[in-house]
Amino acid sequence: MSIGTPSLELESIVFERDGKRILDDITMRVRNDRRWLVLGANGSGKTSLLRIAAMYEHPSSGTVRVLGEALGRTDVRQLRRRVGYASAALASQFRPALAACDVVVTAKYAALEPWWHQYTDADRAQAFACLERMGVGGLGHRSLGTLSSGEQQRVLLARTLMNDPEVVLLDEPSARLDLGGREQLVRALAELAAQPGGPPFVLVTHHVDEVPDGVTDALLLRDGCVVSQGPIDEALTAATLSECFRMDLALERRPDGRLSAWARR
Repeated sequence: MSIGTPSLELESIVFERDGKRILDDITMRVRNDRRWLVLGANGSGKTSLLRIAAMYEHPSSGTVRVLGEALGRTDVRQLRRRVGYASAALASQFRPALAACDVVVTAKYAALEPWWHQYTDADRAQAFACLERMGVGGLGHRSLGTLSSGEQQRVLLARTLMNDPEVVLLDEPSARLDLGGREQLVRALAELAAQPGGPPFVLVTHHVDEVPDGVTDALLLRDGCVVSQGPIDEALTAATLSECFRMDLALERRPDGRLSAWARR
């Protein structure tokens, strides 16, 4: 990928399913030094947008480029190895009997099973290091099905870091975490955002209190359409948030850089 090329480019994306338009003319460019938030209510098209970015869906029209490669003109099996991706849908594709360390190590080949590839001791050490980074290093030999939903989510987050990815895509990563797990996740994402030379990421959520300090840009969606887009302090305001959720909302940035939102009376 040439210097200056965005890590992720979505150009004029339209996505339709069963006659319904889920995304309507979305353009988004994620450059190497940027960390993006995609925010919207349930059903706004957030997950569809991220699945297109992760090359698990094709848009009805528009252009997708990931790490300089155009979707439809590249081997996505190879390209996915350079992308860290986590979602609830991906979690359901792993066998419950699979050990947590195997879930993580399979990211090396963007696989769902460890059977078809050879892994070295260094690969497994990297997998355990990623698990440790997400606070579940002691669970590496436990089967996925014996872990709590929150522990499973942390394993999947560790998986996104396995290949030292060039871009990270996170679809509601804290959806099944308890308060402690969520806060640990937010801290880890803030550290990732602050890391010099760290990968750009796109975080999908519908809770502003899950947004880590260090996020630079925001895209707000409502019914598949852009409400606002740009640097986060310009794109994410009380007015745009209220429009996004069809509710009169207040928004505050706390001294620690985190956000809080609540309904006005």
